[in-house]
Amino acid sequence: MELIVLWDIDHTLIENAGVSKEIYAAAFTALSGRAPAGPARTEGRTDRLIMRDMFERNGLAEPDWAAVEKALADAGEARLQDLSQRGTALPGVREVLKEISVRRNWVSSVLTGNIADNARVKVAAFGLDPLLDLPVGAYGADALQRPDLVAVARERAQRLRGAPGGVPVVLVGDTPRDVEAALSTGSEIIAVASGVHSAEELADAGARTVLPDLKDTGRVLGILEAFSAR
Repeated sequence: MELIVLWDIDHTLIENAGVSKEIYAAAFTALSGRAPAGPARTEGRTDRLIMRDMFERNGLAEPDWAAVEKALADAGEARLQDLSQRGTALPGVREVLKEISVRRNWVSSVLTGNIADNARVKVAAFGLDPLLDLPVGAYGADALQRPDLVAVARERAQRLRGAPGGVPVVLVGDTPRDVEAALSTGSEIIAVASGVHSAEELADAGARTVLPDLKDTGRVLGILEAFSAR
């Protein structure tokens, strides 16, 4: 095996058109019996931290995580149709995922702050799920902090796909937290300025490779091939 590629989902693979924040609000309401005072603060954080912050800002004790995860999953499943109608796969995503999915020596999965159920909802809404090796991915219930998800995905790639310990890992994401997760774990990073953060912000966070989007399939594949050859 030559390479493990781990994609962020929101604003990297898809545009969720506000559905994500509706999921957090619905989960909070189901658990607390009232609407939150303000929207969830996401910013590349894991679902565990996002929901903890919501309860703290609303002056409430955080429920047991199992109850929070179920509420998130229920809210996500209920919004699959809304997401597919209002959101979209971002330009170039389908094409590059197709090309990578046929590389026998590469694993292509996700590293996301979303819980696994909602990650599947988000990629399935746009037919991207067959192009990703989702069992290998790392999700928002697996760790509090995003950098810790890298080790989770690496272990799953070793256990489920026989990846050797030293195989390069590349994160692809749109936030400084994606960059931090890569740099702090010795992973490579392709930062994509397809979310709210500019190319300059991503470069300032430490990303040496910053793309405006994923439209140029050949360019993305070339960068990944260079990482696999190291």
